[in-house]
Amino acid sequence: MTVLESMAPPTGGRFGDFGGRYVPESLVPACAALETAFREAWADATFHERLAELRSVYAGRPTALTPATTLSADLGITLMLKREDLAHTGSHKINNVLGQALLAQRMGKTRLIAETGAGQHGVATATAAALFGMRATIYMGERDMARQRLNVFRMELLGAEVIPVTAGSRTLKDATNEAMRGWVAAVEEAHFCLGSTAGPHPYPWLVRQFQRVIGEEARAQAPVHPDVVVACVGGGSNAAGTFAGFADTRARLVGVEAAGGAAMTHGRPGVVHGYRSMLLQDEQGQILEAESISAGLDYPGIGPEHAHLGATGRAEYVTVTDDEAVAALGRLARAEGIICALESAHAVAWVLRAAGTPELPAGSTVLLTLSGRGDKDMATLAGVTE
Repeated sequence: MTVLESMAPPTGGRFGDFGGRYVPESLVPACAALETAFREAWADATFHERLAELRSVYAGRPTALTPATTLSADLGITLMLKREDLAHTGSHKINNVLGQALLAQRMGKTRLIAETGAGQHGVATATAAALFGMRATIYMGERDMARQRLNVFRMELLGAEVIPVTAGSRTLKDATNEAMRGWVAAVEEAHFCLGSTAGPHPYPWLVRQFQRVIGEEARAQAPVHPDVVVACVGGGSNAAGTFAGFADTRARLVGVEAAGGAAMTHGRPGVVHGYRSMLLQDEQGQILEAESISAGLDYPGIGPEHAHLGATGRAEYVTVTDDEAVAALGRLARAEGIICALESAHAVAWVLRAAGTPELPAGSTVLLTLSGRGDKDMATLAGVTE
């Protein structure tokens, strides 16, 4: 049993000082019912067998662990890439969504409601809804829809209704607000398929459990135990899933935030979207807008388990700028022939910056999760490089 497995939160869903369930009274029964259903499903061998089958024959797992030979030679380290970009739909999001859709079906739900920023969670939700014969309603900020038109088209092609969110910054925070409101209005028929290790309990725990396949696979695939395990962090699902496989080892766990959305680095404790964590906020406690070239990291909070791992010192969190991420994406593409998502490029950028310094000494073995592929970001990159 790993450290994170043993940390499965009790009723109330606390990770140390973080987490919890701060929701309207109308959603308390729904969250409680979801927790009960998930605990029962997670203890059911039949549920795990069906999920494993879907991961294998539908999602394309296990994903590869690829040695980055050119970058390793250039940087004086051994760099291994966990290739979630090779999973069906192009990112790690399918791991969580297949699990939640299977759970929703078990609960008798007929509709999936989801929020999305970069669109990858929306695409995964629309994909699972098509597979399971459910309706899908995806809330997406108007700003994100403009910069992620390809994923909007993919969601609609899969049969999902994509609802533009025009409030606030018109990004992921606002899409999450509207998705939760939509869930309140349709709680009897719909399951809120939350995409990150955020939200009210049991979501941070539930999503991490569905994503832990990343870390468990990577640990089994790695020829040697890594010294450092690295992943990008917004809400933090790909990092939580990756860290779950290594938390009981001596590996350093490094989460890389966007400099303009670094809640762990620059935030203070507060409550948003039903949970308590580190948030970007002003002196009056008002949530500040995050700013990142990456729509998936453009979020003012971080999942409560990450806040706890940071507070206890088990994981460390660093920041990368937009310019560093864009440069890292290009260097990875030219060195290894892999075009990763802008989100993942933040993790690559930290490795490029830190290699050969006391932060990441020469000779280190590094395992880095590429959370998704970069097709969705081509228009953004074209605009930056013109």
